Amino acid sequence: MRLFPPTTPPGATGHGFRVNGTALIVTGLVATLAALVFPLWSYADRSGTGLGELNAQTVSTRFGPLSATDRLFITKVRLAGLWELPAGQQAEERAPSKAVETAGEHLVEGHTFLDARVREVAARMNLELPSQPNAQQQGWLRELTAARGEDYEQKFANILRRAHGQVFSLVAQVRASTRNALVRELADDANTTVLDHIKVLEATGLVDFDALARDGATASPPPATRSPAPPGPTSVPGSATPVSPSPTPSFSLPPAVSRPKPAPDARKEDDGKKDNDKKPSKPKTKTTKPKPNVTSR
Repeated sequence: MRLFPPTTPPGATGHGFRVNGTALIVTGLVATLAALVFPLWSYADRSGTGLGELNAQTVSTRFGPLSATDRLFITKVRLAGLWELPAGQQAEERAPSKAVETAGEHLVEGHTFLDARVREVAARMNLELPSQPNAQQQGWLRELTAARGEDYEQKFANILRRAHGQVFSLVAQVRASTRNALVRELADDANTTVLDHIKVLEATGLVDFDALARDGATASPPPATRSPAPPGPTSVPGSATPVSPSPTPSFSLPPAVSRPKPAPDARKEDDGKKDNDKKPSKPKTKTTKPKPNVTSR
């Protein structure tokens, strides 16, 4: 005997409640999955990330699109010359060893050439360039100026090797991804110059590779989209004059120079030398002895 009426509402059955409960669970799972997937989908398509950010920070030039990373690269090439060239001049004058003096000579020669190239590129695309080293670079120059003897050589080799390694990774990134013809050519020149400087600095035997590895493991790369370089032209740029560096009281700045002419092809010279060394051989002629005249008696 039941004392209370059944709790199932009129027109509904217990089986129907089980079906509705299952449907609610399935609906909840689908809603949870959608909430997890939607942020990933929307983030990839959000303005300011990925391709949207690349397109937003890229300007058109007649040499191809110029991205924010391209402009950062151009600025860093200029900054490198503004402090590494006087550091090389200082090494030529003060280095106690021939190896460090040679490294200084390479720095002067390489950055004199590279500074002229970057100023040419900036002028053709109407870009502004810095005219003096940044605060960190000026601090490095002061540190080298205060050092003496072996301490100077150690600091020279390691400070400059670390700086070149940081620029080298940016050069590779730009060379692999740029769509601008002038930037691509500048990256080729920078790659050759920076690699030469890395090798000549390591040839001093003073580079602390363990310290370089530790720096590489702990340093966080700066965001590629935040560049101190100007935004660049918004239309096809016209002709422009390179920005002349203003002299500073502490450090001399790189002079403007023209691009050196390529050396003649050594192979052609060697081939020409070989041709001159070869003397034509005289043809061998077969000589026959004249037969005596025989007279009949």
